[in-house]
Amino acid sequence: MRRLYLRIYLGFLVILVTFAVLAGAAAWVGRVVSDDDFAEQSTLRSAMGYLLTRVVPADEAEPAVVRRTLETFAQRFQVDVSLYDSRLRLVAAAGRPVPLPRRWRREGAPSHHHPHGGYSRRFFFRLDDGRWLAARRKAIPAWSHWLPYWVPLWLGPLVLLAAAIAIGAWPLARGLSRRIERLQARVDELGAGSLSTRVEVEGRDEVARLAASFNRAAERIERLVDAQRHILAGASHELRTPLTRIRLAIELLDGDSERRAGIERDIAELDELIEELLTAARLDAPDAAGDAEPVDLLAILAEEGARVGIEVRGEPVTLTAVERLLRRLARNLLENAVRHGAGTAISAELARRGGPPSQAVLRVTNGGRPIPDHLRERIFEPFFRIETAAEGPHPSGTTAERGVGLGLVLVRRIAEHHGGRARLAESGPGGTTFEVVLPLT
Repeated sequence: MRRLYLRIYLGFLVILVTFAVLAGAAAWVGRVVSDDDFAEQSTLRSAMGYLLTRVVPADEAEPAVVRRTLETFAQRFQVDVSLYDSRLRLVAAAGRPVPLPRRWRREGAPSHHHPHGGYSRRFFFRLDDGRWLAARRKAIPAWSHWLPYWVPLWLGPLVLLAAAIAIGAWPLARGLSRRIERLQARVDELGAGSLSTRVEVEGRDEVARLAASFNRAAERIERLVDAQRHILAGASHELRTPLTRIRLAIELLDGDSERRAGIERDIAELDELIEELLTAARLDAPDAAGDAEPVDLLAILAEEGARVGIEVRGEPVTLTAVERLLRRLARNLLENAVRHGAGTAISAELARRGGPPSQAVLRVTNGGRPIPDHLRERIFEPFFRIETAAEGPHPSGTTAERGVGLGLVLVRRIAEHHGGRARLAESGPGGTTFEVVLPLT
């Protein structure tokens, strides 16, 4: 069926038709039984009324005598019996009092035998002296006398209808919700980076068309990301070839050493930019980032710290991660501290934070100029750089080396790739501290 609302509507129609057929069959069977028993029930009611009118003592009899007579009759026939005077006041009762119809007190009692209809099966008999006898079977609940007579008659069918709708609508509702849950799970997988995720198309209704649209969108996104990744990888590879040739040509040149050093710095910056772009492209595809394995984070920090002249303190911490990415995180964080530390003392410390969950906390502090509050998040944006000219020269007289604008971006992305986070913890006159938190599990 091509329309989901039609499917739901027709499903409820089928339930109602089925209920109508079953209710009709039950009513037909009940009518046959009722027709067969009607004459017998009428005879029994007439006989009971005749006996009651004959055994009840006269109006002038003692109340105790009247009560004993009614109790004997009630015990023999298993009924509740009540005697009312001509003014409809209760005189005596055996068992639970049988109330008179409320409308009698407003309109007056009829002048003849009155079998009261409804589920309560109450019968009222008028004696020759004007008194009334009210009888009711003891099996009838005591609360039935104050319910409208049509409530018990309709309560059963309504309960049956509710049960039929509940039973019939369950497969329809559960089948629809199960398909939507599967679609939601695939959307979550796509959002987590699994671009190859697809949804199985079931049926031809709106949910099926939504699943087909999701598959087309996911396929297009996967093609675009793959194309972007391939273009970026190809461009990075093609850029490195002329850079290599330029580097070789510079080594063969004689001349101004200062200009030669400047060109070498530019080439190193381009090479670093290419490496950062390649790392960012790999992070776009979680399955291509590498296999996670137990990694000693303190050892990686110590190696990268020795490369830039920073001593790393802390306790050994082993976590499951991609070693190549963690090495890039440590290198970028330490190089950023050296680049913007303006020759001040730099400290790097690794600690374990108890949980649950247990975490590894890396803090790198440099004594450079404070970062303004409005830039504390912008420094994690791609290609955003605080101008190094404002930082002034290093104490050694050299100018601070300019970064490519992707170092901190990759630090945060690599941390998030491993389920952690990276932030600027504090920045003030006492220095700037970056903090990276990584889960150990």
